[in-house]
Amino acid sequence: MPYGPHTAGDRERMLAALGIESVDALFADIPENLRASQLDLPGPEPELELAARLTGLAARNRTDLASFLGAGVYRHWSPPNVDQLLLRGEWYTAYTPYQPEISQGTLQSIYEYESLLAELVDLDVVSASHYDGAAATAEAGLMTCRATRRERILVSKAVHPHYRQTIAAYFGAGLEVDDIPLVVDGDAAGTTDLEALERLLGDEDRPVAGVIAGQPNFLGLLEPMAAIGRLAHAAGALFVSVIEPVSLAVLAPPGAYGADIAAGEGQPLGIPAQYGGPYLGILASTDALVRQIPGRLVGMTSDVKGRRAYVMTMRAREQDIRRDKAASNICTNQALLALAASIYLATIGPHGLRDVAAQGAARAARLETALAAVGAHRVHPGPYLNEFAVHVPDARAVHRRLIERGVLAGLVLGDILPDEPSLADTLLVCATEVTTDREIEQFAAALAAELSSHDVATHTELEVAR
Repeated sequence: MPYGPHTAGDRERMLAALGIESVDALFADIPENLRASQLDLPGPEPELELAARLTGLAARNRTDLASFLGAGVYRHWSPPNVDQLLLRGEWYTAYTPYQPEISQGTLQSIYEYESLLAELVDLDVVSASHYDGAAATAEAGLMTCRATRRERILVSKAVHPHYRQTIAAYFGAGLEVDDIPLVVDGDAAGTTDLEALERLLGDEDRPVAGVIAGQPNFLGLLEPMAAIGRLAHAAGALFVSVIEPVSLAVLAPPGAYGADIAAGEGQPLGIPAQYGGPYLGILASTDALVRQIPGRLVGMTSDVKGRRAYVMTMRAREQDIRRDKAASNICTNQALLALAASIYLATIGPHGLRDVAAQGAARAARLETALAAVGAHRVHPGPYLNEFAVHVPDARAVHRRLIERGVLAGLVLGDILPDEPSLADTLLVCATEVTTDREIEQFAAALAAELSSHDVATHTELEVAR
């Protein structure tokens, strides 16, 4: 039977009060092809047969591939104590800790997360409770509009395309989102075009609330963040840095180059790659923007007996206090994921995080050398950390065939950035500290074989044409 508190009689009385004959009438405004339909499921089976069926389905997943996929979600080694501590039952209740007298443990865990992240990004305020990096970045864009009372933001085309799609979905009527193009060639190819940014900021009829750029950007390249920030501030706009948290162990943090807001994905901090989530959105700002930042803020104080205590602070920003004027109505209690990030950071420490970033960069350099040796050269000449794009003829087909050879060769950029012709035959590949020399050699050898067969096919087609 379906889970629900209402009896058939209850539903009939409600429908009569509404003056309709069926629940389906409530959804009449939704096009029929978009409405939920019955699930096409097989009939019930004995438990042993069902278990065997599910085991067979699970066996179709490939877990044996040498993976070079990054593009916003990254493989890292996680200390065993992260998962072990998360298994403790007191952390499993995900409800927001509105009652401090019974929620001190959860409140402290959020406070520690916000303190650690504030140190990492070098900004004053960190909030919790954001679903993922895309949602946090969209919230950052809305923050700039509220703070400046302007209605237009500029987003670099080198920001993750999924993040840009989420921003567009968040921005409704009356708010504008414009792309900042990328440099096409030269040493800065693939990064945000500063001259184009300056022109866009100079439109006095359409003042800009915020400028959003990533470091490293979606193509793995390092952006001129200080210069982007200076241009934004000169035009009266706020500057949003989209960060990858592990990189901050070796790159300048957002606070050091004048970012007003930092947003990003917390998945690399002790959270495994798990079919797109649940993940953890990072959102931080300067103290001047504290009343604009959505999510949970936890502060440390003293109770009436002088003992240390933790509380939700500045609650007027929250939807449970002023829903119509809240900073956001789209957030949840991601405390379990925030706790994973806190345990990860506390366990490996600042030197360990630096080692993770440095080893990833070293493995990526080895990968670049190995791929270049077999004919797959980097697309962009600029500096990168641990992710970069390479030219591969017929990239989509080669990527598919490499899976048959046991290699997940990153991401086909032509599929996710179809409006960038220069990236039509390119793969975005990534290495981290868990990437082995054997995997790099396997990738290079498999790609060499594919490129060789591609050359043979090309020459054969030319002879036939003649």
